[in-house]
Amino acid sequence: MTPSAGLLLLLLLGLSQALPLQEEGSTEGEEEVPDSVDITTRILTSNNGTDEILLEGDLLAPRTRNAMMCWSQNCLWRKSSNGLVVIPFTVSSQFNSWERKKIEYAMQVYHSRTCIRFVPRQNENDYISIENKAGCFSSLGREGGRQVLSLNRQGCLYHGIIQHEINHALGFQHEQTRSDRDYYVRINWENINPQMAYNFYRQSTNNLNTPYDYSSIMHYGRTAFSIQYGKDSITPIPDPNVQIGQRQGMSYWDIMRINLLYSCQ
Repeated sequence: MTPSAGLLLLLLLGLSQALPLQEEGSTEGEEEVPDSVDITTRILTSNNGTDEILLEGDLLAPRTRNAMMCWSQNCLWRKSSNGLVVIPFTVSSQFNSWERKKIEYAMQVYHSRTCIRFVPRQNENDYISIENKAGCFSSLGREGGRQVLSLNRQGCLYHGIIQHEINHALGFQHEQTRSDRDYYVRINWENINPQMAYNFYRQSTNNLNTPYDYSSIMHYGRTAFSIQYGKDSITPIPDPNVQIGQRQGMSYWDIMRINLLYSCQ
């Protein structure tokens, strides 16, 4: 090997070591997204064009309950005698095979880490219908009958967003609306459009005796619904530098809470 060829090999090796690892859930050929773009920003951007009545940015207004809560067995998906929670689903034919694989890949994590099992619908009455509507949104918990989970093909087919909306369908709300959130984050009301303030109201949540999770896939990013670019609507306390609004996928506590809520063994 000539000296110049050896130098080139060393340079290429150094470059390969410096490149970031492929993000969990990304697929070869998928355009990489800057880390500064969090799940909430993507969801709210995608939902700008929808005419659905959405609460907290991506939750369909409940049609079977008066309040945004999911505590009782009525809104949980039923557990089979074998201990598995089987959730039938359909996927719109508008999604191509690669897009379907993205959705199924996001579901596989639930299969390997929880007792949730997503199965293609046969003739079950209650099921999730994954559709290509204008935005990313879901109902909260099991509503009964066909319930839409929208993943717009242009802006929602990211691993983290798919799991975020699935978690809503399982019954989980946004982390920063937890009943105890004021101990962990400060809501900067002055940076939020008053007409959007309702998106930040605290809820009567079942926290399952788990700690507040800044890294939850269900946590808003720090500029969600901000009236001015770069102004924080949410600031972690006491450490304002804690990262919130990630995009990779479910955190340890996200998975733990599914297992707790559904009493997975």
